[in-house]
Amino acid sequence: MTTSEPPPGLLPHPIVTDVVHDYLRTVDSEQPGLIEGLYLVGSVALGDFRVHTSDIDFIAVISGGTAGGVLDSLERAHARLRAQHKRPFFDGIYVTSDELGRSPLPSREGPHTHAGRFHRGGHAERHPVAWHTLAHHGVTVRGPMRERLSIWTDHAALRSWVTRNLKTYWRAWRERSIRLASRNGIIALSPSAAAWGVLGVSRLHFTLATGGITSKDGAGVYALDAFGARWHRLVMECLRIRRASSGRSNQNPFTRRRELLDFIQMVMDDAAWRFPVEVAPDAGLTGGSQ
Repeated sequence: MTTSEPPPGLLPHPIVTDVVHDYLRTVDSEQPGLIEGLYLVGSVALGDFRVHTSDIDFIAVISGGTAGGVLDSLERAHARLRAQHKRPFFDGIYVTSDELGRSPLPSREGPHTHAGRFHRGGHAERHPVAWHTLAHHGVTVRGPMRERLSIWTDHAALRSWVTRNLKTYWRAWRERSIRLASRNGIIALSPSAAAWGVLGVSRLHFTLATGGITSKDGAGVYALDAFGARWHRLVMECLRIRRASSGRSNQNPFTRRRELLDFIQMVMDDAAWRFPVEVAPDAGLTGGSQ
């Protein structure tokens, strides 16, 4: 099925339908036929879209590469879309069908959007988690159904990337947050940082334990079962923050910050002990949101 309209009944909220519809209309007006496939990943695909906190994540398949003014067309389209919809952000990457069929790790840069703004190159969310999410959960908006796509997946590479993400991004994030009298230390006092950290590292632990991909909410439910009762209050609080439209917390921020940093260390130590993985040198370093 190829269509310029989102498939009815598959999108979780009217705002997602509106943003996707306006994106396709805008990009088609800039360069007809450019977008041959559009697939939603992230919280939409994983059944955890929260209108007040979630972005709309996508992987778009472009025809014919990025020559001939393609990047100019995409930049204009995203500028127009941003003028229509400030939030949620419509964030994702542009690939060719050939790129989907091979590992994303050798080249982790390319056209993408971040916080609603188009970037012609630089760091992008090209990694095994994105490819696995598309292959197993992606929501087809335009182009062949994702089950018919040739998408590279490799569980050893996925485990290697997740392990490296824990050892690099999250270890560094925790170390930057230890000193309270620092920018990162102050940020770690916020409810959103607590939910980001606790649910973020729990998602990675879930993937190492099961080989699958889960949402932030799913990671919290998993953490309640996977880790001891000592952590239940913190995890439940982070789930409540995630689920609440206000994002507020009832817990003392200094206590929550200390428990957050201890929890991240615990998850990293537990993963290293239970799931020893040799990290490939090209496993890559990227953000912690999956």
